[in-house]
This record gives sequence, structure tokens and C-alpha cells, in this order.
Amino acid sequence: MQPEREITTPVSLTGPDGDLNPGALGFTRTQLHDTSGVGARQGGRRRWGRNKRWEYWNVITQRHILAVTVSHVDYIALHAVWLLDRETGEVIQKEIMVPFGIGASLPGSLGSGTATGRAPGLDLQIEELGEEGTRLVGSIARLSFDVTARRPAGHEAMGVVVPWRRGTSSDQGISRFQYTVKDVARPAEGVLVIDGTRQEIPQGSWAVLDHGRGRWPYRVHWNWAAGSGTVEGRRIGLQLGSKWTDGSGATENALVVDGKLSKISEELHWDYDPADWMRLWRVTGQRADLTLTPFHRKHGHTNALVLASRTDQLFGTWSGWVLDDQGEKVDVDGIEGFAEDVLNRW
Repeated sequence: MQPEREITTPVSLTGPDGDLNPGALGFTRTQLHDTSGVGARQGGRRRWGRNKRWEYWNVITQRHILAVTVSHVDYIALHAVWLLDRETGEVIQKEIMVPFGIGASLPGSLGSGTATGRAPGLDLQIEELGEEGTRLVGSIARLSFDVTARRPAGHEAMGVVVPWRRGTSSDQGISRFQYTVKDVARPAEGVLVIDGTRQEIPQGSWAVLDHGRGRWPYRVHWNWAAGSGTVEGRRIGLQLGSKWTDGSGATENALVVDGKLSKISEELHWDYDPADWMRLWRVTGQRADLTLTPFHRKHGHTNALVLASRTDQLFGTWSGWVLDDQGEKVDVDGIEGFAEDVLNRW
């Protein structure tokens, strides 16, 4: 277990030279980091090639699971839409790569503008609505959607800066780093139109955000897991991560109960079987004892010269408990979400 600094005032992610600003290290409960330096010219150079910017939303309903990605990684834009019908198992999807990010626009910082991804056969827009929430609008063949991820009053989201400073004792001169906001347990509403049939998103649906801005090493392996739902009348959000944060002095582990965030500064232990992805996933530590029982595996593989990735994302139901900041053992039994193992060369 390691203490993490909480940031409570606005701060720039990067310094004048474009490296990580040491004052940006820490975690937040609300958006305070100015990340506009990622991808911009700083210190007389733009540092092209390592900048990674993306917005990923996942929406889980009783009948469907929707995933939407708008991203720009300097030399390419990668946009994706994926929809699973949980009753039939049918998947509708489209993933497209656009050289040099043509048709992609992402705001410098979270909440400072609209993200758009446009390419032949795909049109995506992610619009911040202030305190009301975030609107996701998009279309591909056979599918269009208009979804709002509501932001309840007082809702907190975990933001954290992760430095890659392997083998150094100083925060100065760190050129590889990531700022992420993982926003869980956002109530979702709206509509899906599938093959011309309109389907309302029912009450009890949930949205999860992964917002990223940073400069990454070429090869990275990570775990990410999230869950959202209602347990004993309380709105529960679960956020977990591993591998890419190990040894950095930061974690992306958190629990959200009725909008109040508890930061878990412990590197939790993950146990799963890459030879049998549908086996139970276990995440444990001093502050957590969690099990994901999968019901669907989403596998993806990309190999496009310099960019390659392998993703195994398991959707399922969580059980177990997490200790909040007050030492209460919070039950998460029955909330739904996912856990994933991703290997990227980008």
C-alpha cells in the first residue's frame, strides 16, 4: 500500500519543455488537469509519434452492450463501434483506421470540447453537456444511437497521472506518462436504432468512460476492469487496473458509492487464465476481494505494420467486497461490467 497525493487545484499535465510536470502527479476526484500540451508543440518541438489521445465509452443495458471509441495516436486515428445483443449473441461492429488522424478531433482536456470521429461508413460525436452529462451520438451500417450518460449531482470520477520512470529516482525529465479518467456508474438513457427498429435504453443502464491523454512507450500490457450497478439501494461503481501502473507509484483503483470516490492506493493481485478466458477472474488485496463471472468474451486483434494489438475483454457479473475510505466493507454482488487483458504495440 502506497500513499498517493490528492490534487485539488487546476494543474497542467506538461511543463514548458513538454515533459511531465511533476506538480501534475497525483489523483483527482474531478477534472483538474489541463492536458492540452499532449500533441501540441512544446519546447520548440511537437514530439510527434508518441502522443495518445482517446475517448472510450461502454454502455451496458439489460439487452445490449455498446462500446464507442474515438482516438488519435499521431500517425493514425482508430475509431470503433461495437454492439452485442445479449439475448441472441449477435454482434454489429465497425472498426476503421485513418492515416494521420484525418477526420478525428479530440478536445485538449476533458470537458473542453466535443470529440468527433468521421470516416467512410462511420460518424461519431461525443459532446459534453456540462453538469447534465455526456451525449454519445453515432452511426454505422445497421446501427445508430443517441445515448446520454447522466452526471448525478456531486458525482466524482477518478483521475490519475501515471509516470513511466523506471530506474530513476527523480520526477524531472519524464517524457512518457499517461493521464486517465475512469468514470464509472454513470446512469445511461437514450435510444438505439438497430436495422431500423427503435429501442429505448431502459432505466438501470450504466455508462463507463475511459478518457486518456499521454505519451506512451511503444509496447504496453495492461489490465482494466470496471463495474456499475445498484446494491442495497446504493449506486456502486468499481474501477480497477494493473500491469501498466505497476511500480509507478500510482494506481487506477477506486470505488464509487453514491457518487463518492474512495481511492485505493494498493497494487491489487489479478488471477485469471489466458488459456481459458471464461474462467473466473479474481482481483484481491487488503482492501478488495472480488470475482468476475464472465458471460461473454470479446476478442480483438489488429496488425497494421507499426500498430498491433490483442484485446480480450470479458463481460460478466461481479461479486465480493471493497473497503471504502472509512473502512466499511462495501458489497458489490450483482453489479455488471468487464475485465480485460490488452497488449498493444503502438
